[in-house]
Amino acid sequence: MKYKDSIISVAKQTIETEYNAIKNLIPLIDDEFAEAVSCIYNSNGRVVVTGIGKSANIATKIVATLNSTGTPAIFMHAADAIHGDLGIIQEHDTVICISKSGNTPEIKVLVPLIKNSKNKLIAITSNRESFLGTQADYVLHAYVEKEACPNGLAPTTSTTAQLVLGDALAVCLLELRGFSSKDFAKYHPGGALGKKLYLRVNDLSSVNQKPKVFAKSSVKDVIVEISKGMLGATAVVNDADEILGVITDGDIRRMLSDNDFIGNLTAENIMSSNPKRIENEAMAVEALEVMEDNGISQILVESQGKYAGIVHLHDLVKEGIL
Repeated sequence: MKYKDSIISVAKQTIETEYNAIKNLIPLIDDEFAEAVSCIYNSNGRVVVTGIGKSANIATKIVATLNSTGTPAIFMHAADAIHGDLGIIQEHDTVICISKSGNTPEIKVLVPLIKNSKNKLIAITSNRESFLGTQADYVLHAYVEKEACPNGLAPTTSTTAQLVLGDALAVCLLELRGFSSKDFAKYHPGGALGKKLYLRVNDLSSVNQKPKVFAKSSVKDVIVEISKGMLGATAVVNDADEILGVITDGDIRRMLSDNDFIGNLTAENIMSSNPKRIENEAMAVEALEVMEDNGISQILVESQGKYAGIVHLHDLVKEGIL
């Protein structure tokens, strides 16, 4: 490709510029940052995050991160705020205002209105000496030397710095709140990440067929049971419903390959003894780990020592866990 080398060079330079800008934020994390985090943590209200232009886009992402990690937050567009949306801000809310320059006309109108309402104001800005920087109660200094854009115009490095500071803020609050994986699952019940934290083996096996045969069952009965269950396997159990073994599609193929006459064979002749199994209350992601570690497509489920069903790899794929 004609411009391949140039494209690769520009991409690497862009990443290096933003990498250096992020690294340079580390010395700017100071007592004021800690005080801003404490302000939010000790507040009885929400966090209202506002900005304009590309900073508004960053604000919406910070809001999403805060909400998903246990800090109630809401977005307010700075331009809309001065045209009727200022009522979003309630008495005990803390406001985070994001602006690279800190001197845009909308910010200059909005900031005094926030201050008049006695709400605490946290600024994320590259310019501490700006109108926003001097009026805010706390400043998170998102200083960048230059934009990655060669013209120095398109917000690139500056918005990355804003986003990183927002993430740092959210993670600090997460730690202070003792936000656990169980809490995370409550906020993400429909996503793959949440399912890894709350979905149990029984949630999957209980909706599947429960194929089983006995040790003396005929090969015909085994094949019928595997086909009926549509899980590629059947458990072999005793009269107490305790697991003796498992027979898979692969076992059936090997049996047919190794034996010219199968009329006298029973389940116990072709089953794999001591198969991998898992408790029904175990997490579904644990079942996935066992299957991956042992190169198997299904695992038998037990409940208090009794056969309780089968979980297939396809069940995990369907739920988005794999």
